[in-house]
Amino acid sequence: MPALIIGANLPDVDAACFFWLEGIEHLGFRRGITHGPPALVLLPLVLAGLLWGFDRWQAKRGTRPEGRLPVSFKWLFLLSFIGCLTHPTLDWLNVYGIRLLEPFSSEWFYGDTLFIIDVWLWALMGFATWFSLMREKRAENWTRPARLAIGVALVYIAGNGVFSAYVRDMARLHEPYPVYAIAAPVPFAFWERETIILREDGIWLSTHWTGPDEGRGYHEAGTQVCALPKMIRHIAKDGELAAFLFWSRAPFAEQTKDGSVILRDARFYDPRARDRFAIAVPNASCEEPLDDQGS
Repeated sequence: MPALIIGANLPDVDAACFFWLEGIEHLGFRRGITHGPPALVLLPLVLAGLLWGFDRWQAKRGTRPEGRLPVSFKWLFLLSFIGCLTHPTLDWLNVYGIRLLEPFSSEWFYGDTLFIIDVWLWALMGFATWFSLMREKRAENWTRPARLAIGVALVYIAGNGVFSAYVRDMARLHEPYPVYAIAAPVPFAFWERETIILREDGIWLSTHWTGPDEGRGYHEAGTQVCALPKMIRHIAKDGELAAFLFWSRAPFAEQTKDGSVILRDARFYDPRARDRFAIAVPNASCEEPLDDQGS
C-alpha cells in the first residue's frame, strides 16, 4: 500500500521547483522530467529501496510488526512502478498537458478527456475504498467492489474520451472551420465541453457545447483580443515569458485599457480570475503585425 500510494504521487516531486523558479516559470518545468521514461524507472527504484531499507531497519531494531508478510524488493519495485505509471497516465487525460517523452522530446501531449479534478471519479473511488474496508472488517470479499469500481472508472474515462473526440470533430466540420480545435472538459458536468478553436487569422474563439444543435455561437477568448505581437520572439529570452510560451497551448495577447499587453491561454481564460495563467508583455503593442508563423 505505501508503494502504491507514494508511487502514485511521486512524479509530482517536481513541485520543488517553486523554491528556485521565479513567477510563472514553473509552468514550463512541471509535468516534464519527473514524468518521463527515465524517471518512471528511477523513481520506483528509489522508492522501493527506501521501503525495503525501512523494513530491514525495523527488523534490526526489533520493531518490525510480527504479522507483516515478507518484503520482496522485486515486488516493491513492481508496485512502485505501477503507482508511478498511474500518475502521468491520469495527468495526460486533462487539457493541461504533459511531456510524456521528456527528456527525449519536449512535446506536450493532451488527452482532453477529464477535468483536472474530476469529482465523479474521486467519488467513485472514494466510495469503493470505504465499501471495501467495510467488507474487509466483516471478513467478506473486499476485492470485488474495488475491481468493480476500477471497471466502471475505465468505462467512464473511455466514454469521456470518445465524447471529447466527437465534440472536437463537430467543431472542425462546422463554421468557422477552425485549423485547430480543443474539446475541454468542464467541472462537474462531464456531459458538456468548452470548445476552443483557432481561426486561420490566429484568433482563438470559444463556446460552451451542450448538444449537437447548440454551442456554435463562438465568442473571442478575451476582450480586446489581438494576435501575438511580432516582438514576442525577441522578448521570449525573458525566463517567465519563454516558460509561458513553451507551456501554452492556446496563447493569445489581450490589450488592456491602459494599452499594455497581457499574454493568456484560451484554455484557462476566466474573466473572474484574470491574473491566473497570464503574464504581462513589456513594450508590446497589439498594433504590431503577426510573426512569420501567423500566431
